[in-house]
Amino acid sequence: MLEELVEGIEDGLVPAWIFNDPELFELEQQKIFSRSWVYLAHESEIPRPGDYVLRYVTNNPYIVVRGEDGVVRALLDMCRHRGMRVCRAELGNASHFRCPFHGWTYRNDGSLVGVPAEREAFGPGFDKAEWGLRSIPRLEVFDGMIFGNLDPQAPPLAEWLGGIRWYLELVTKRSPAGLEVLGPPQRWVVNTDWKLALETFLSDSYHTLMTHRSLIELGIAPKDAKYAMYGEQIHIPGKGHGSMVVGAPPGAKLPPFWGYPEEMMERSKASYPSREQFETAKETRILLVTLFPNFSFHNPIRKPDHKYQGTVPMLTFRVWHPLGPGRIEIFSWALVEKDAPDWFKEKTRHSYLRFFGSSGTFEQDDTEIWSHVAHNASSSQGRTLRLNYRMGLNLEPDPNWPGPGVAYGLNFTDANMRNFHRRYVEMLLS
Repeated sequence: MLEELVEGIEDGLVPAWIFNDPELFELEQQKIFSRSWVYLAHESEIPRPGDYVLRYVTNNPYIVVRGEDGVVRALLDMCRHRGMRVCRAELGNASHFRCPFHGWTYRNDGSLVGVPAEREAFGPGFDKAEWGLRSIPRLEVFDGMIFGNLDPQAPPLAEWLGGIRWYLELVTKRSPAGLEVLGPPQRWVVNTDWKLALETFLSDSYHTLMTHRSLIELGIAPKDAKYAMYGEQIHIPGKGHGSMVVGAPPGAKLPPFWGYPEEMMERSKASYPSREQFETAKETRILLVTLFPNFSFHNPIRKPDHKYQGTVPMLTFRVWHPLGPGRIEIFSWALVEKDAPDWFKEKTRHSYLRFFGSSGTFEQDDTEIWSHVAHNASSSQGRTLRLNYRMGLNLEPDPNWPGPGVAYGLNFTDANMRNFHRRYVEMLLS
């Protein structure tokens, strides 16, 4: 069945069954998520010693914590005595974690420091140093973004990211102060496949024509129904990552630089690593980036409310966390530059909630579609269909694009998805 996927990718044919299959889901956990760099948290979520959040790599719970020594760690939330969870909240501040089963107590650096009735139960030779909480095999940070990997032999994060770093930096280095989260993530469960959900943030600008048609008619989205078509779609060959850089529709009077305040645009000139990145950012109105396998961000220009005269952009980070075949949990953060004006932080938060929070208008449109596609993918007849990923097969790359990767001067193409599936099947078969 995987050979069917291999054979069809270059011709733009993807079998529907891959979007809801129990056996394939188990293979994904073993072959992809056990060897990939997975986004866990942002450093601004744990700014002080003892701050922690609970996050997941597939079905493995990790306490992402800043120790008393200031070091960020990811500790497997599993007591070394009998396997009980030692962290009983999704976020907080703690110097220690105590297991509610038998009371084994761990410092927030993972070391075991307390065992009830230690001498009586385990004798005088018990060595607590051997029984600390297990750390994730690999942990690295990129511009405040914390990633973990279950494979101790995994390549460095910088190598994994490759050329997509240039596009991440359009957001992470927009300000010398960096980013901060606006509260904890919103989370909700959708009956769909993780690959289906990330398509929207990786390659599928085409869906805005119909899925979000009502928002165009209401004047919330640009009047030109093809507004998401204008720009570049870029993928990083061999990595699975991709980006969509969308400009203003022809004739549309939209401010430059996503609509961020002018002082923020001026600060970015010195903050960006290259002049090319600043010039690209200046002409950008919508930016989407997806990292293989399951992290995305979306940075569009929007109106925060119907009374506000003007536009305010918003930024959301996403993890498409797989729970099972045809079922995911979405982790969704709102972020903003630390040195942004207070009024702007409040408006961008409203913009996020209105459009891409759990009850956001765009979000409701998307999740309704995703769930039906995943249901059809598991049906007896649906499993036999090949889906059309042929959009843009006739396009030639844009030789003048200043950033890394293979770029196409039109966003109505499935090039990023074909690249994603090449990497996906390569990992499944390796």
